[in-house]
Amino acid sequence: MPPDAAELNHRELALLKAVASGRAEITCSSEPDLFFDGLACCDQSCARRLAGLGLVAPARQGSPCERVPAVLTPAGRAWLIPRTAAA
Repeated sequence: MPPDAAELNHRELALLKAVASGRAEITCSSEPDLFFDGLACCDQSCARRLAGLGLVAPARQGSPCERVPAVLTPAGRAWLIPRTAAA
């Protein structure tokens, strides 16, 4: 797990949960944007941090800037599961 992932805030945790629910899309770019239910995420800096930490990723390759389904990476699932089980 990336070292900074241990310090995710509540908004980042909510974004991880939303991605886990299957409601998210991500743009294929070096600075990816997240969309939920077709709407842009209100905090793209959090979305980019999650992608940068390797916790969320595109489900498949796409053209530059194309929206594709977003998924949790194995590191994202490993980070999220113990925390949601405790809640």
